[in-house]
Amino acid sequence: MDACLMVWNFKPQTRAYRFVGHKDAVMSVQFSPSGHLVVSASRDKTVRLWVPSVKGESTVFKAHTATVRSVSFSADGQSLVTASDDKSIKVWTVHRQKFLYSLNQHSNWVRSAKFSPDGRLIVSGSDDRTVRVWDSNSRECVHTFYEHGGFVNQVDFHPSGTCIAAAGTDNTVKVWDIRMNKLLQHYQVHGAAVNSLSFHPTGNYLITASNDSTLKVLDLVEGRLFYTLHGHQGPATAVAFSRAGDFFASGGSDEQVMVWKTNFDSVDYSELTRLPQPRLSAADGRLLTVHFPVGRSGSCPVSRPLEDRAGIPAALVNTFEHIVTQLDILTQTVSILEQRLTMTEDKLRECLEAQQHSHARE
Repeated sequence: MDACLMVWNFKPQTRAYRFVGHKDAVMSVQFSPSGHLVVSASRDKTVRLWVPSVKGESTVFKAHTATVRSVSFSADGQSLVTASDDKSIKVWTVHRQKFLYSLNQHSNWVRSAKFSPDGRLIVSGSDDRTVRVWDSNSRECVHTFYEHGGFVNQVDFHPSGTCIAAAGTDNTVKVWDIRMNKLLQHYQVHGAAVNSLSFHPTGNYLITASNDSTLKVLDLVEGRLFYTLHGHQGPATAVAFSRAGDFFASGGSDEQVMVWKTNFDSVDYSELTRLPQPRLSAADGRLLTVHFPVGRSGSCPVSRPLEDRAGIPAALVNTFEHIVTQLDILTQTVSILEQRLTMTEDKLRECLEAQQHSHARE
């Protein structure tokens, strides 16, 4: 981690901006809703607000007494919420650049905090194994979810504002309805800790990034794994949809940022089940196209029973999902073998180079 912030432009022959200012690793970054500002959070305990231009000017918020794990704009762009290893969540005004208040009921590092779409609520996830929902006006914790079996790496609101999702170190993704405080969906599709998640703007899909090197696209309407995407040669640490949902970007410990293109086709689910599920690779960092159907649910979805899925018999759906799971396991095994082979080749190369140097000295 080089403590720098990079802003890339998709236009051909256009240079990227490299912003310098943080004194330690950058942990979180986000564009403002208008796109005129960029905010970053760092291990140096500060938050910086940047104007994405050639000058790269920034304003510093001396935000916390420990690493700032996440920073996020409110939907109107007027406020920021930060989460820190000092166990606190803080809310700030953007234009006056002023601290407003702190939320302090977590008992361990807070890794993620986000505003609801209407700005009235804040959700936070912590290493104390809880997800908390806060009222931004009263500044009170209105509900605590204790159901995670591990630390909570990231949380976010569904675009409808009626649901939240959490990614955990117990390899799971959970979706709760915050009106009834009820667990709606529980996904166990990754083979390692889930680091990041992002809702598609339609609210019908959720994409996740994991230490198992994969990205997973979850169909929230059907309550199932939809796609597995391979490309990162190591843990996938971050993923996010673009504001319009036509792209998503992912980052990993392999020091690569990949941009994926999504084309949403109005295809009925029963038609989709007859199509082969693509398994995409982006090892060369090319821009890829993923075809998703777009659902028509306007609120937080609830998965339907197996026998009600487009009239497909439950036994057939179970068999299909079992095959997909086995393919995932096989693909993960191949990926591990490839990594080990690469490590072996590197070691052999080092030994040969050492022998050559030894002979040269003799």
